[in-house]
Amino acid sequence: MSAMANILVKDDSNPLVEFTCVPVTNNRPKWRAQVAGVPVDGQLTLELLANTRLASGAYRRVFKAVVSVLETLGASGTSAGYVAPPKVAYQIPVTVTMVVDPRATIADCANAIKIAVGAIAGASATTATGTLNGASAADAWKSGTGPITRFFTAGEDAT
Repeated sequence: MSAMANILVKDDSNPLVEFTCVPVTNNRPKWRAQVAGVPVDGQLTLELLANTRLASGAYRRVFKAVVSVLETLGASGTSAGYVAPPKVAYQIPVTVTMVVDPRATIADCANAIKIAVGAIAGASATTATGTLNGASAADAWKSGTGPITRFFTAGEDAT
């Protein structure tokens, strides 16, 4: 895969907020948002944690996204006007693990991702895909060029 590029992701705000996650030098492919006024440990991160060959010959691929929630100020600072920088109150990590048989094709992997994402997006007794439009997303993972998609479907790391 080519050099790491920025990744744009949107949150669940109303209206949606788009974050630009930039590559971070690390021993693994990692991206971090750069929101002004937010400390480094409070930034959204995306990371490819593992692409490990198991004893069975299958590959274990692990991706992690971490969303940090910052403390909110209860006062306007000291009498001298000093306001402490925001600190992380807690983090919400989301980890996705996929085990891929060496015989699996990109299409096989893309189909498994589509089913899993459909379930996460709210699949129910009345809708097979939840909030995800299955018709328009049918080939999104097979032909996707984003680093996370290529990591899961083709086993490519982002470096």
